[in-house]
Amino acid sequence: MTGKPTLAVVGATGAVGAVMLQILSQHADIWGEIRLVASPRSAGRKLAVRGEEVEVVALSEEAFDGVDVAMFDVPDDVSAQWAPIAAAKGVVVVDNSCAFRMDPDVPLVVPEVNPHAVRIRPRGIVANPHCTTLSMIVALGALHAEFGLRQLVVSSYQAVSGAGRAGVDTLREQLSLVAGTELGTSPGDLRRAVGERTGPFPEPVALNVVPWAGELREDGWSSEEMTLRDESRKILGLPRLPVAVTCVRVPVVTAHALTVHARFEDEVTVDRAREILATAPGVVLYDNPAAGEFPTPADVVGTDPTWVGRVRRALDDPTALEMFVCGDNLRKGAALNTAQIAELVATEFS
Repeated sequence: MTGKPTLAVVGATGAVGAVMLQILSQHADIWGEIRLVASPRSAGRKLAVRGEEVEVVALSEEAFDGVDVAMFDVPDDVSAQWAPIAAAKGVVVVDNSCAFRMDPDVPLVVPEVNPHAVRIRPRGIVANPHCTTLSMIVALGALHAEFGLRQLVVSSYQAVSGAGRAGVDTLREQLSLVAGTELGTSPGDLRRAVGERTGPFPEPVALNVVPWAGELREDGWSSEEMTLRDESRKILGLPRLPVAVTCVRVPVVTAHALTVHARFEDEVTVDRAREILATAPGVVLYDNPAAGEFPTPADVVGTDPTWVGRVRRALDDPTALEMFVCGDNLRKGAALNTAQIAELVATEFS
């Protein structure tokens, strides 16, 4: 016995699971046994964790025997079925799917913003927010704590990896199809070059932008737009916050970007906002347009923080700020925040 809590990583063989294992090797060694769990077809594989080879076991009730905390990165339906089973065995589940995010009995936690929420979990489950929300909310939460947020207008520019491995494969295939092709002279050029190979996207994403992410919801909104609105309200504790969102898919492999127009209760100054962002945990202020310095997905991919640039006061509103934010949707947007939540829970076992 090490005296340290036992951790299960459910979905260890997936893309986000692989990043989770990297993070576990990079962070302080607070865990005892780390158990790797995946679908039966992946059972028996061996993966490196903390410099050791660990064999993957099949997802089953027995896989949670003796486990204290479990990080889930599996499809929504798998989480909906298995997270309550694990919780019933006394496991604290940290779930990265959308199955429980808006459940009133499941806290939605970002450790830099609302760490206190992790301790109130009637169902034994803690939810991890959507990757687009996480690309923005750490910086926004720091400003809200100082100025008091009262309105939010956001446009997202989402990487294809947000649609999973199929999204990445689709972009790569489309780029190969359009290479050397003369485009941009008439409507339909790109669609003809790509043909039916649009994958999870309604339109070609190579050399294009697609103003859609998710499924159709009421009044023409997409599910991902509604998710960003609802999650921001829940995390910040502002259930009536006015939020307007447009989600756009762009031909970037990894790292989401967002333009943010945030209105606050009182007048704001850029100097004070920059001070807050420069010292906020989990935020990097990278903002010197005169020198060509502002965050882009190419800058932030593979890094943990939320990067913020183009901070300026709104032209016609002294209570509003404009800014551009970027974050790696596979790290802070998924694996890192899940691991940080699990680490918060682990302190309860010490």
